[in-house]
Amino acid sequence: MNLVIVESPAKAKTIEGYLGKEYTVKSSYGHVRDLAKKGLAIDVDKRFEPTYEVMADKKKVIDELKKLVKTAEMVWLATDEDREGEAISWHLSEVLKLNANNTKRIIFNEITKPAILKAIENPRSIDQNLVNAQQARRVLDRLVGFELSPVLWKKVKPSLSAGRVQSVTVRLIVEREQEINNFISQSAFRVQADFNVEGKTLKATLNHRFQTLQEAQSFLESCKNSTFTVASLDKKPAKRTPAGPFTTSTLQQEASRKLGFSVNQTMVVAQKLYESGKITYMRTDSMNLSDTATSAAKELIPSQFGERYLKVRKFSTKSKGAQEAHEAIRPTNFSVSEIGGDSSERRLYELIWKRTVASQMADAELERTTLVIDVSGSSYTFQAKGEVITFDGFLKLYVESNDDENEDDESGLIPPINKGEKLIADKIIADERFTSPPARYTEASLVRKLEELGIGRPSTYAPTISTVQKRGYVVKEDREGDSREISILTLQNNILKTEKRIENFGREKSKLFPTDIGIVVNGFLTEHFNQIMDYHFTADVEKQFDDIAEGKLEWQQMLEKFYKKFHSTVEHTLENSEKATGERLLGVDPTTGKNVYARLGRFGPMIQIGESEDEEKPQFSSLQKEQSIQDINLEQALDLFKLPRKLGTYEEKEVSVSVGRFGPYVKHGSKFVSIRKQDGDDPLKITLERAVELIVNKQQQEANQIIKQFEEQKDLQILNGRYGPYIKFGTRNIKIPKGKTPENLTLDECLELANSTPEKKKSSRKKG
Repeated sequence: MNLVIVESPAKAKTIEGYLGKEYTVKSSYGHVRDLAKKGLAIDVDKRFEPTYEVMADKKKVIDELKKLVKTAEMVWLATDEDREGEAISWHLSEVLKLNANNTKRIIFNEITKPAILKAIENPRSIDQNLVNAQQARRVLDRLVGFELSPVLWKKVKPSLSAGRVQSVTVRLIVEREQEINNFISQSAFRVQADFNVEGKTLKATLNHRFQTLQEAQSFLESCKNSTFTVASLDKKPAKRTPAGPFTTSTLQQEASRKLGFSVNQTMVVAQKLYESGKITYMRTDSMNLSDTATSAAKELIPSQFGERYLKVRKFSTKSKGAQEAHEAIRPTNFSVSEIGGDSSERRLYELIWKRTVASQMADAELERTTLVIDVSGSSYTFQAKGEVITFDGFLKLYVESNDDENEDDESGLIPPINKGEKLIADKIIADERFTSPPARYTEASLVRKLEELGIGRPSTYAPTISTVQKRGYVVKEDREGDSREISILTLQNNILKTEKRIENFGREKSKLFPTDIGIVVNGFLTEHFNQIMDYHFTADVEKQFDDIAEGKLEWQQMLEKFYKKFHSTVEHTLENSEKATGERLLGVDPTTGKNVYARLGRFGPMIQIGESEDEEKPQFSSLQKEQSIQDINLEQALDLFKLPRKLGTYEEKEVSVSVGRFGPYVKHGSKFVSIRKQDGDDPLKITLERAVELIVNKQQQEANQIIKQFEEQKDLQILNGRYGPYIKFGTRNIKIPKGKTPENLTLDECLELANSTPEKKKSSRKKG
């Protein structure tokens, strides 16, 4: 009997279909062993010897595998081909006490029958260098997290945590926010003209921007008597080359731009596609395609598009240290352009299929035209650019997206025109344009930046970006923009008009913003732990992991060099650093004459009136969700102390409004009703009439929730819940069996169901 151990049950099911009855395929359900949860679990004095333990939820899995190992003639470790996969195989070997004589390690980057059979024909032993590289990463990250987090608890706020790659990622987002805040926008006037060319419009842009309204006005006035002549007409052939097949990073970026997927969603969906045998392994930084893949492209492209569309290419990998995988992300079967499954699986597969096939297609051929138009009596010229596709090539199938928005890209079709030709301007417009600050990161552009700096590896991008959001250091959200007045000058029929318009700007969609806690933690870590927060250091650590994987560096030696300096910095910071609160003095409270501060407190961002050392205790108020200690002003801060506001009474109960831990709310007697900013409600402005409206709505919702209640048993109700009707008995929720009509249930039937339903056991985990 042959026992094959893989990582996931979906993968096991697919592989089992390819192998005969002689093989039993079982899943380890990912990692089975990790550093012990209690304490550091690393003996620093014994060359960083780790203490591993089987995860609590994997004990049954291990027991089952141990029984199967006893009867197996050969054990095949078929976990993923990267370092994590190698480490899982090693941990399985250690925990199951596998004999090297009847244990084989096999790898494959696609789950297809030929790939699986080929892997079995070419087994190897566990690569200890890859295992050591993974151990080094895991031990280093535990050391950093274990020693750094308590520093944050003491010096910033309880319950915070830090991580080597995550902290540097937050730094990127904070520094971008600082760049935006420090940016001073400047305006200038862009001049565009619509020229009439035999009934068709030719758009052209002046090669100069005017700094003031007067300069723009003066130029347009001069154009009343100007003649416009085509000074030069330059046509050149050009080519556009397809992008390479997907790596993990480029897939995450393109799925974000084209499909609106988060980085984590992309990896979850790609994992499903891989495990069902649809695509090759999805954690890779290689753009290489196998001979099998290019051969498949050679067959597909001529038959679907024609011989001229085929151009086989080899792409070189750009990222530093790319070595963990042997091939780009591609379909396992090129002839399958569409698959079943849910919408996200179908869309992501189609994206991968198109990108891969397009990478082996011919260049697009273009004709680019540049036109220069002289303005008599002026040294400035108008310019127009045109682009005509003469052969679509790969563009027939796929066009790559990008994050850069160029509002001045005026490329388009240019009507037939000759050098020396006189043109008539139908309209010339000078509109005021403002310079824009650097763009905030999206998840996609952040992945691109991390890859560019050499921070992290394909397997780390998604968990890193998810972690900084879960920890509350970064939020991904939409934000409304602002408005400003702009001037527009229009010259038409020799009449110059000036008008003012309101333009909206700065609207953000799915962008990453640092929170107050993220900014304060970043400032503290950057000041005291510059080694950990240094981009070059973080990238160099990744290079050292690569060297360990290649057997060029001993992992304990690498950790010794790092830990000595790091540990002394931790001790020095604990003893000598001040508490970090991000405190800002906003001004003086006119009522009390005391200083008003915005700062980070034990429970989050807050406003403080008065000094901590004063005899009279300071007053405190939490900030509202959309407010920040970075930009709140004195007036806004003092408004927070107007809460709670008493609005009056309704149904003989007091109605008030305040802000709590979960946001603003209306209080009616002992009942609470949330106030939503998106509904246009502001706790500082809400009226009694509006508050009553919210209370009535809540009462109606609660009334609709109750299906039935019993006078003789007041703690028992039949309710409508999120997942359907259920019985609420005291603090217990009891499921109603299928076939029972909730409205017809009697009190005795409800009590019988409650008595026959076992109570859920309380968690035995201790808090803290």
